[in-house]
Amino acid sequence: VQLQASGGGLVQPGGSLRLSCTASGSILRLNVMGWYCQAPGNQRELVASILRDGRLNYADSAKGRFTISRDSVKNTVYLQSTNLKPEDTAAYLCFATQFEYGLDGRISRLLEYWGQGTQVTVSS
Repeated sequence: VQLQASGGGLVQPGGSLRLSCTASGSILRLNVMGWYCQAPGNQRELVASILRDGRLNYADSAKGRFTISRDSVKNTVYLQSTNLKPEDTAAYLCFATQFEYGLDGRISRLLEYWGQGTQVTVSS
């Protein structure tokens, strides 16, 4: 499975961006989809995730400014950001998971996939 992220760029403080990430390849049924961010010298941090059933999870820093959504038919996850701040500057990486099943039909393991990241720079 490959993930292709897009939508990053340079935006002024207070601006907005919409990131997209589309999965392709050997997709059976994606479970969780979401976004992490990683600034230079920092650890990768979760921004938001969404389960197939629609349940959402946001980092405290993202609540109220970021909205995650997904189109499970298109295997695409979106991250709408508003009121961006300079501290939001980072590479935003999308991820997705799906279960692998054994011959007996039971879950054998959880597979995790990552996109290449799209850069968001918030600066005046």
